[in-house]
Amino acid sequence: MSHHNQRVFITAAAAGIGRVMAQAFVQAGARVFIGDVDADALQSTLGANPTMAGMVCDVTDEAQVAAFFKVGTAALGGLDIVVCNAGVAGPTAEVQDITLAQWRHCLAVNLDSAFLCAHYAAPLLRAQGSGSIVNMSSTAGLYGFPRRSPYAAAKWAIRGLTRTLAQELGPAGVRVNCICPGSVSGERIDRVIAAEALKTQRSEATVREEMTAATSLKTFIDPEDIAQLVLFITSAAGARISGQELAVDGHTETF
Repeated sequence: MSHHNQRVFITAAAAGIGRVMAQAFVQAGARVFIGDVDADALQSTLGANPTMAGMVCDVTDEAQVAAFFKVGTAALGGLDIVVCNAGVAGPTAEVQDITLAQWRHCLAVNLDSAFLCAHYAAPLLRAQGSGSIVNMSSTAGLYGFPRRSPYAAAKWAIRGLTRTLAQELGPAGVRVNCICPGSVSGERIDRVIAAEALKTQRSEATVREEMTAATSLKTFIDPEDIAQLVLFITSAAGARISGQELAVDGHTETF
C-alpha cells in the first residue's frame, strides 16, 4: 500500500475525514495537495503538515476547481489520485419543508463537486494512462435517509457517476470507485444528530443510540477507517478494483 511519490489531490481536506486521509497519504509516501473552502482551517492544516500544499477552493465554483487543478498540477508536477471528499449534510426536514435553494446547494456541494473534479482530472489521468478517482457517497446513498432527501439523492447519484466514470476511463487505465461511509465519529455527525434530535423532539443520546444499534458491529466509524480503505483501493494492492461502491459502516442492518 505504498504511495511513494504519488501525487494526490483531496478536496475538503482541512478538517475531519479529509484531513485524516491527507495525513495518511503523506505517511504512505505521497505528495499531497489539498483544497478547502475554510481558509483558516486550511492554513492551520498546512501549518501542521509542512510537506502538504494547498489552496482555498469552493468546489461549487467551476473557476475555483479549475484553478485547484492548475495550481496543484504545477505544484506536484502532475496528478495520480483524486479524492472528491467535499460534502454537506443539507437540511434536516420533510420534503415539503425544503426549499429549492436548499436542495440545489446540497446537490452542488455533494454532486456537482464530484463532476467538476472528474471533468478536470479525467484528461490528465487519461493522457498518462493511469490514476485513480475516489468519490464519497454514503450509506444514505444505499438505503435512503428520511428528512434528508437532498443529501440522499446526491449520494445515490454519486454511485451512478462513479460507475459511469469507471466505464469511460477504464480503457485508459484509470480506476474510479466510491466509498459509502456510515456514521463517522466527529463534529459533522454530532451536528447531524443534533439536527435530527431537534426535528424529531428526541434526545441526542437516543438518536445516537438508534444509529449505533442499526449496525451489526454496534459502533460508529473512525475517520482512520475511511482513510485506510482509500489507501488500499488507490494502491497497487487494489489495482483491479474499479466501479465499486465500498461501504465502511459496520454493516448497516436498518436505516
